[in-house]
Amino acid sequence: MSDNILSINLATTRQQWGFAEAVDGCLARGITAIAPWRDQIAAIGLAEASRIVRANGLRLTGVCRGGMFPAADADGRQAAIDDNRRAVDEAAELGADCLVLVVGGLPEGSRDIVGARAQVAEGIAALLPHARAANVPLAIEPLHPMYAADRACVNTLDQALDLCEALGPWVGVAIDVYHVWWDPGLAAAIARAGRMGAIMAHHICDWRVPTRDLLLDRGMMGDGVIDLPGIRDMIEAAGWNGPQEVEIFSAQDWWERPGDEVLAVCQERFESVCQAR
Repeated sequence: MSDNILSINLATTRQQWGFAEAVDGCLARGITAIAPWRDQIAAIGLAEASRIVRANGLRLTGVCRGGMFPAADADGRQAAIDDNRRAVDEAAELGADCLVLVVGGLPEGSRDIVGARAQVAEGIAALLPHARAANVPLAIEPLHPMYAADRACVNTLDQALDLCEALGPWVGVAIDVYHVWWDPGLAAAIARAGRMGAIMAHHICDWRVPTRDLLLDRGMMGDGVIDLPGIRDMIEAAGWNGPQEVEIFSAQDWWERPGDEVLAVCQERFESVCQAR
């Protein structure tokens, strides 16, 4: 049975609302699936965030984010692993579907992207026993190549799946359309992810033309060039029918509008754009 429902990543209203206000806004519109960020959880406190989640029967389609594994020295790499263990504990307490990993870029001063990718694999491997014990799947989110230096040196779905194959069970992928829509190998990679049972999350927004800021100008679904129904068809054909999670960073547009207006448009576009066949 499909649970293709709308989830709201709380980055979408992060300038308007904190954790509790965002939950209230979602519940007022009948939205019961969310994905918070760790800073939003920290601002209200993990215990209170957990109470809100349980009191309202919320589904957390993910916690954002773990990762950022590469560092210039062993102490830095260990600090990253320790922080990721805390992220796993937070995701476990909140009952999240997964912890999303934005794996990190090159250490400061480095030009060794191959080495950075090796550090990512080592970091996830070190985190895995803790994640398994806490029953928290790890979802690697490949990011667009423009972020390879500073945010994620894993840039295609196939690269992420290679890591999944090397690391074994409990590691999967979060497929964010903003980061993968351009990839000529996307259809084959999604089919591969399905065969591996590796799909853990599906994030949606749109790619504006022109894009005014590569980080903070994501578009609302339907306002850009991404074939959202087409990508969803690939994901469902691969055997995954989970929620579609709206994640929009928009400093010049959606973050400046009232939160309830943003959610209303998310719902309307989810029906009119994302469900179009």
